[in-house]
Amino acid sequence: MLRLAVLVSGGGTNLQAIIDGIADGTITNTEIAVVISNNKNAYALERARENGIEAVCVSPKDFGDRQAFNEALLASIQSYNPDLVVLAGCLVVIPEIMVKAYPNRIINIHPALIPAFCGTGYYGLKVHEGVLARGVKVTGATVHFVDEGTDTGPIILQKAVEVHEDDTPKSLQQRVMEEAEWVIMPQAINLIANDMIKVVDGKVVRKQ
Repeated sequence: MLRLAVLVSGGGTNLQAIIDGIADGTITNTEIAVVISNNKNAYALERARENGIEAVCVSPKDFGDRQAFNEALLASIQSYNPDLVVLAGCLVVIPEIMVKAYPNRIINIHPALIPAFCGTGYYGLKVHEGVLARGVKVTGATVHFVDEGTDTGPIILQKAVEVHEDDTPKSLQQRVMEEAEWVIMPQAINLIANDMIKVVDGKVVRKQ
């Protein structure tokens, strides 16, 4: 049974997709051990409690410096003995000590197609005064393992989403979540839970 520690910062829609995936059998051989947020007001914590999952807040505001917070966050995660750490809308920069503690055992959902579009931004598209730049026809989402870089870890799954001419940042965000993020995150977890992939020379390959 794959034990997950799910890290969140906000509403927890990707967390809900994982909860639903476990419930409907899209994700097998998996349980959520804990949901941890850096934000005590994150609705994701309420989602966890409503589903009988341990919900914990580790806020940087409660610590004197970033190192103390990073160490406390890692200690909190380790206390639940997870097999996989899932960044599901987590806005915390994952410290090197955590990457070293969980090599190829941390996954992230990135709202764009990498490596073309890494880091922060609106789904790989430029925005000016709330209007998407025109010309880009496709965006999407990527699930990848986390390494020491920014969105540079081995890619597990990607799914493209068409950009419509009349899209706003909000409408595009919603469609990327519905058509890509909520689909490939559960799929990626299921692959890992059932030992169907491995990392070879920095790339994810399916096991034969």
